[in-house]
Amino acid sequence: MKREIGWDEITHDDRSVVTVGTFDGIHRGHQAIIEYLQQRAKEQSGPSTLVSFDPHPRSVVHEDEVPLLTTVTERAQLLEELGLDRFVVVPFSNDFAQLGPQEYVRQVLVERIGLQEITVGYDHRFGKNRTGDVELLRKLGAEYGFAVDVIPPQEVDHDVVSSSAIRALLREKGAVQKANERLGRPYRLGGTVARGDGRGRKLGYPTANLVLEDPRKLVPKRGVYATLVTLPSGHRRGGMMNIGRRPTFDGMDVTVEVHLLNFEGDLYGEQLSVQFLQRLRDEQKFESGEALVAQLSEDEQRCTAVVEAMT
Repeated sequence: MKREIGWDEITHDDRSVVTVGTFDGIHRGHQAIIEYLQQRAKEQSGPSTLVSFDPHPRSVVHEDEVPLLTTVTERAQLLEELGLDRFVVVPFSNDFAQLGPQEYVRQVLVERIGLQEITVGYDHRFGKNRTGDVELLRKLGAEYGFAVDVIPPQEVDHDVVSSSAIRALLREKGAVQKANERLGRPYRLGGTVARGDGRGRKLGYPTANLVLEDPRKLVPKRGVYATLVTLPSGHRRGGMMNIGRRPTFDGMDVTVEVHLLNFEGDLYGEQLSVQFLQRLRDEQKFESGEALVAQLSEDEQRCTAVVEAMT
């Protein structure tokens, strides 16, 4: 797959069959669009091309914090696995946000990226203040010589799949199984193992404290989760992840730490990839370290059962 990330990397290819959107998450709704895009690209003998944005447009236009389901690197990896030909990332800035819909289509899609056809979702909006819609896109397509395809909303259990809905499931409920159904795969976090205070080791449950690859990455609701951890070697181990402030010990900062099942070794400085399988419980404050250890033992048994059942 050709990766064109940033203005200096973007090339022009007017054979391209394009789809445009942030595509954060590459969820099942996105996957349906990509599958259709690839079908059309094959029929039109052009490269299947996905145009994404970074940072997230809403974080620029509305100055909202938009936690990412997928970083640009993760998006690229997922798209390559899906067999996409070309991945283009447009830097989203305040100046870019001021482009009217007609200017955006002409300057960016037609002149900079190139296209013979575009595939978009039913609710696609574009240009300054999101004033462009599918009807305008069709008119511009007729003017500049590209075709427009529109696909309907994609549903899971009668719910329309959207990145914002998946974010809400993860952040507000920690509902990783429902989020995973909509993503079409387990939600993941990646990070580097940093030294902590060693308290987990003293309790008999050593943990790897993760510093996230990208601070914009969404961290699920505080609590304890059954996870699957990929080590630098490529081997995988079950993991019991805690996201929280460690209230039993009056912690203040939210930490992301994972205890690996059946593992001994030094992981400091190593990169880990963690897939979320199931939420086990909320964060709790215990009366003593002994009470916490008893709960951790129960959590470990549940975690082991979940990992064995789901892998």
